[in-house]
Amino acid sequence: MNVLIAGGAGFLGSTIAKTLTADGHTVFILTRRQPRAPNQIQWDGFASGAWSRILNEADAVVNLTGYSTSHWPWTKATKQRFVDSRVLPGRALVSAIGRATRRPRVFLQASGINHYGLRGDSPADEATPPGDDFLAQLTVQWEAATQPLEELGVRRVVLRSAVVLDRRGGLFPLMVLPVKLFFGGRFGNGAQAFPWIHIEDYIRAIRFLLEQADARGAFNLIAPEPTSNAEFMRAVCKSLARPYWFHIPEFLLRAALGEMSVMLADGRFVQPKRLLDSGFKFNYGKLNDALENLFA
Repeated sequence: MNVLIAGGAGFLGSTIAKTLTADGHTVFILTRRQPRAPNQIQWDGFASGAWSRILNEADAVVNLTGYSTSHWPWTKATKQRFVDSRVLPGRALVSAIGRATRRPRVFLQASGINHYGLRGDSPADEATPPGDDFLAQLTVQWEAATQPLEELGVRRVVLRSAVVLDRRGGLFPLMVLPVKLFFGGRFGNGAQAFPWIHIEDYIRAIRFLLEQADARGAFNLIAPEPTSNAEFMRAVCKSLARPYWFHIPEFLLRAALGEMSVMLADGRFVQPKRLLDSGFKFNYGKLNDALENLFA
């Protein structure tokens, strides 16, 4: 299978590319950076160009583009960049696929588990409507940018992903650092959900959805064990034999981070209902098992 990954030079994209290549697939990467390998193709992420020709050879496309919401502070300009970096590349890919002489069979669209809002009385699943906060509406725009592909006959899968835990990159090493320095503790009251998925299960889910010919629409990529912020931080502290004591009050998070504090102080519990119903089996469905592997 020939797979094109947009935004594939980053942490997750490079991991997916490495795994697919090891399985014998041919992987091309669209990147805004200067190409560093023969399979990397430069694009601006906003308009069609010479890169569009590679779509004639692609059996599948994985769209991971998006400026990370971990960038601080959330100014008006930064929030607009969050939107533009997701919506404009999606539209460019749709336009190029529409003109391709041979369209890909499947298109995987990245999104986020925050689609369901930051609060809720019951665990959300794929049938739960989106929230009305900024992060939820950001995912709505993100997903809508590539929705027209369905009208072109392309099977489209939306990956509403939780925080991906990997010892080598992403947010996990940053989250673990305070614990290693003996400053581990919960954020706020700790009762808010902390959505996570082990990197191995994240990659396996993507491969599973690429290969399942009847998989369409949204899938939650999140471990099935509901985990609160307090439970997550306590488990990390226990795994590293560090104290669980340095709790950061919610008002300090709000004061220091402003609107961005919702990423730490709020969160809704979500279940991977459609993924489980499709027959996917998690290797690391429980937090303690995931942490044991990550800290091995």
